[in-house]
Amino acid sequence: MHAWWPAIAWIGLIAFESTDYMSSQNTSGMLYDLLTRLFGPINLYDFLYWHHYLRKAGHVVGYAMLGLLLLRAFWMTFANRPGWIRLLPVFAWLGTALVATMDEWHQSYIPSRTGTPWDVLLDSTAGLAALALAYMALRKKAPASLQPASLNKET
Repeated sequence: MHAWWPAIAWIGLIAFESTDYMSSQNTSGMLYDLLTRLFGPINLYDFLYWHHYLRKAGHVVGYAMLGLLLLRAFWMTFANRPGWIRLLPVFAWLGTALVATMDEWHQSYIPSRTGTPWDVLLDSTAGLAALALAYMALRKKAPASLQPASLNKET
């Protein structure tokens, strides 16, 4: 459980963000009020334009983090099985894509939300990019016994 609680908590956060309370209609008002208090008057049309991209950036950050948390969980669970180590990023990505799919499916039943395949693609791609970066970083730090054979040969 120690390995999995961060990923489970993050999935819970994603589920909360998938509710009506966190819909664009609700977050735009809260965020607009906050920003106008901090920075003074803001053009509403400019705000709405940037609000859309801020929400998409939230998708990228949220699902990149989920991918990394799932990788951590799988790594901590299966680190003693060297044959599985190369598959762990794949499992983490599949988990990320599954959560993204379920999230958008859930949103399709909420009138104030829209579940789209494009968001599933965005979320899955964000998870894949974070996992690719993590894989490259971990590969450099892995012991020689876990490195691909072509990297172990001295030239």
